[in-house]
Amino acid sequence: MRKQLFITTTLCLLSFAGLMAQTLHVASPDGKLQVNIACEQGRASYSVNYDGKSMVTTSALGLKADIGDFTKGLTLKDSKQSRIDRSYTMTRTKTSSSHFIANQLDIQLENNERLPITITFVVSNNDVAFRYTLLKGKGEFCGSAVIKKEATAFNFPEKATSFICPQSKTMVGFAQTKPSYEEEYTADAPLAKPSAFGEGYTFPCLFHIAEDGWVLVSETGTNGHYVGSHLSDYQPGNGYSITFPNKDEMKGMGSHYAAIALPGHTPWRTLTIGSTLEPIVETTIPYDVVEPLYEASTNYKPGRYTWGWILWQDASTNYDDQVKMIDVASAMGYEYTLVDALWDTQIGRERLEQLSKYAQSKGVKLLLWYNSNGTWNDAPQGPRHGMSTAIAREHEMAWMERIGIAGIKVDFFGGDKQEMMQLYEDILADANRHKLQVIFHGCSLPRGWERMYPNFVASEAFLASENIFFSEYHAKKEGFELTMHPFSRNAVAAADWGGVLMNRYMSRDNKSRHQRYTSDIFEMASSIVIQTSVNCVAIYPNNLEELPQFELDFLREIPTTWDEVQYIDGYPTQFVVLARRTGNKWYVGGLNGTQEKKVLTLSLPMFAGKTVRYYTDKPQKKGELLPTSELKNLKVGADGKAKVTIQAMGGIILADIY
Repeated sequence: MRKQLFITTTLCLLSFAGLMAQTLHVASPDGKLQVNIACEQGRASYSVNYDGKSMVTTSALGLKADIGDFTKGLTLKDSKQSRIDRSYTMTRTKTSSSHFIANQLDIQLENNERLPITITFVVSNNDVAFRYTLLKGKGEFCGSAVIKKEATAFNFPEKATSFICPQSKTMVGFAQTKPSYEEEYTADAPLAKPSAFGEGYTFPCLFHIAEDGWVLVSETGTNGHYVGSHLSDYQPGNGYSITFPNKDEMKGMGSHYAAIALPGHTPWRTLTIGSTLEPIVETTIPYDVVEPLYEASTNYKPGRYTWGWILWQDASTNYDDQVKMIDVASAMGYEYTLVDALWDTQIGRERLEQLSKYAQSKGVKLLLWYNSNGTWNDAPQGPRHGMSTAIAREHEMAWMERIGIAGIKVDFFGGDKQEMMQLYEDILADANRHKLQVIFHGCSLPRGWERMYPNFVASEAFLASENIFFSEYHAKKEGFELTMHPFSRNAVAAADWGGVLMNRYMSRDNKSRHQRYTSDIFEMASSIVIQTSVNCVAIYPNNLEELPQFELDFLREIPTTWDEVQYIDGYPTQFVVLARRTGNKWYVGGLNGTQEKKVLTLSLPMFAGKTVRYYTDKPQKKGELLPTSELKNLKVGADGKAKVTIQAMGGIILADIY
C-alpha cells in the first residue's frame, strides 16, 4: 500500500459485466479539492468535487491516434504519486512570484493492443491540470504519433450556467482573418444553448455551478508541438469536449491534427475551482505547470505606450503624426510609442530610422506593427511577408535591432493549427535573439506563454478596444466586456486591451462620431483591472490640455508590473473590484458595467486604518455627456472596511497617498 494519504486506489468487481472497475483519487494539499479517476468497462473518466460538492461530473478521458485508440479497451496498470513544491519568479503576469504546492498522480494505462498511455493529474488547492503522455507506438522504429481526436470532456451539474465566447466560423470577417478569438461573450447562459456559429467555444470558459461555486476551464503549455484546442458545443450527458481546429483554417493549408514525437505529451487541460470567484481571478495555474523554453537575451522593460492608430486610424501612420505621439509619450513619461500598419509605405524605412532616432532622443522607443502573412488570409496591410519565414524574420529583426526598435506587434493570424502554433513560437524565439519583445493581435489565446517565452508581452485574443471606435454598439458594450475579462480571458493570460481611452468622442477632433459611454475614472481604473506588462494609454495631444490635472497625474503613474493581485468583489459582466500591489504600494480598481450605480462595502485589509486617495465619479447631471470625475480622500476603517459608490458605467480607484 502506498504511504501518501492524499491518493487512494479502490478495486471493485463488476459482477454484471465480469470486469474490474478501477478507481483512484487525488486531493489538493488542503483536502478540499478532490479528483476521482475511474477506469470502468475499458474507458477512463474523471470527476471533481470541491468542499464536498460536485463541480465536474463524470467526464471522459482519452485520445485517438494513428498508432492506437486510447478511448476504449483501457486497463489500469500502475499509478505513481508525488508532491510538487517549487517557487519561481515572473515579470509579465499578475504576480511576480509563485509558490506552487500540489499533489501529482501519474496513471499508467494500456489499450487492447498493449500500447501504453500515461495520464498525469496535478492538483493544488484550487486548480487541476492534467495531460496525456504517449510513450511508444507499434514497431521498433515508431517514434511519432498523430493525435486525431481527444475524448477529453468537461461535464457539469445541470444547474450550471456558462459565461463563454463562441468560436468563429473559419475564413470569415475582415480579409478572411477569422477565427481570431474576437467574438462576444454570453452571460449566465444555459449549458445546452447552441454556440452562435456552430463551432463551439474558445478558451477560457467560465461556468457558474449555482450556489456551489465556479469553474474556469482552459489549457496551457501549447507550443509548436500541438494544436490550439477549444471546446465543442454541449452534449447532454457528455458535456463539452476538446475540439481541434477546423480543417478549413488557413485556407485549408496544414493539418488540423496534432503530430508529436514519442515519447511526447499533450498540453495541460486546466480547471480552476472555488466556492467564490477569488481563485478564478488569482490563479497562476497557466504558469505553474510550464517552464521557460529559453533565456531572455536582454532585460525586457515593462511600460506604457501611446498609439495614434486607435482613434486617428490608418492615415495617422505618417512621420508628423508619429512625432506627435512620441511627444505625448515623452510628456507623460511613457516608455514606448506603437507605430501601426502601413509604416512601410506611408513613412518608409529610411524615415522610420530617423523617427526611431527622434524617439530615443525623447527617452522613448518604438514598437512596430507587422502583418503575420504569409498566405493564410488576405489582410492587405503592410509590411507583409516579414514575419512568415525565418529568412524574412532575420532580415527584419536584424534591421530593427540595429535602429533601436524595442518590440513588435504582429497581427492577422487566424487559426489554431499546429503550423500556426509553430509560427508563434518561431517569431518569439527569433525576436528574442534580436532583443525584441512581442505583442500578438488578431490571434489565438496565449497558453502559458509569459513564462514559456520571456519576451512575450501579451495578446489581444478578445473583442478589444478598436471595436469601441468602429461601432457605437461596442462602445455601449465596453462595461459588459471589461467586467467579464478579469474572470476569464485575463485570468489566464496577459491581455492587450489596446487603450485606456480618454477622448470623449471617438474621433480626432474629440467632437464628432459617437461618444464614449464609460466615465474617465472607469477608463483609468481599467489600467488596474486589465493586466498587461506593456499597457496602451490612448492619450492624445488634445488630452494634455483637456483633462483635469489629477487625471493626468494618475495616467503618468500607472504601474504595469505587479507583485500581487487580490479579488475584492464582482460578478462577471456586471462589476469587478480588484486590488493589485507593486512593491509596497496598493491600487484598487473598480468598474461598473451596468446602467445602475452600485453602493459597495469593500473589505480592504491592505488599507486598514489608512487615509487613501479616492478617484470617483460624481452623479451624472442632466445634460452632461459623461459624469464629472473627482479626487478626494477616503478614510478606511480600522477593520479594513470602506464604503464606496460606483456610478453607472463608472469606476473607482483607491490608492496610497503619494
